[in-house]
Amino acid sequence: MITPNDTAWCPGCGNFGIANTLNELIGELPVPRGKIVFTSGIGQAAKLPHYLQDVSYFNGLHGRALPPAVGIKLARPDLTVIAVSGDGCNYGEGGNHFIHTIRRNLDITILTCDNKVYGLTKGQSAPTTDIGVRNNLDPGGNPNAPLNPLALAIAAGAPFVARAFSADMPHLKEVIRSAILFKGTSVVDIFQPCVSFNKINTYGFYRQRVYKVGPTLDRYEAMRTAEIRDDKIPIGIIYRDDARQSRREERLLFRNPVPEEAISRLLQMEHASMR
Repeated sequence: MITPNDTAWCPGCGNFGIANTLNELIGELPVPRGKIVFTSGIGQAAKLPHYLQDVSYFNGLHGRALPPAVGIKLARPDLTVIAVSGDGCNYGEGGNHFIHTIRRNLDITILTCDNKVYGLTKGQSAPTTDIGVRNNLDPGGNPNAPLNPLALAIAAGAPFVARAFSADMPHLKEVIRSAILFKGTSVVDIFQPCVSFNKINTYGFYRQRVYKVGPTLDRYEAMRTAEIRDDKIPIGIIYRDDARQSRREERLLFRNPVPEEAISRLLQMEHASMR
């Protein structure tokens, strides 16, 4: 189990629950560690792959966790690809990639550590920040309505959409396990309290409000369920359509694969050009 001494996160950060859950889950998946690849962008949540045990990862640019995930999956459809980043990274700078990755329905798992602020850059409003919330850059209160990423994912065609809470690690583990094993684009938004810059959406705030739901096949019902009403926050698998599990990877495997020797040569050339 990782501790504050092992990371660049603040003590009490909600990312600890997510990282510890993933470290435990990875060892239990029916997938060899060498076949698992994480991608991330920039931000406090994007550091998460650094703290996972014995897995490969690729750090992209801010908002660019998903393009390398798509590229890796297309080049190596046999790999289990998991993109993890923050709400600012995935829904703000990376919002366009979020929509179009979902459209492709490749077998990629998208995990978003949602603390409702830009945590790495000291707490300014993010796409999911609630309206009226005050911070250093919005002293008069955030004027914008928050994005509902799950409703957006369902509207864009994601066949698996879920929400979880980082402090409920057993439930979080089961949700992420189901998302990874689902053969299609799976989207999991994870409430992850920021103890330094978000004094509203705290652990206590979520514990008083979350309740568990099960999946539905009705997209309209799922979009209604994804809404937060009367201060009640549904968590769990909100939408799941097994009939739309992807078979694109199976077809891609029959194409001419890129030889590993060619990939090694390209990487060596890239390393040489950076010296």
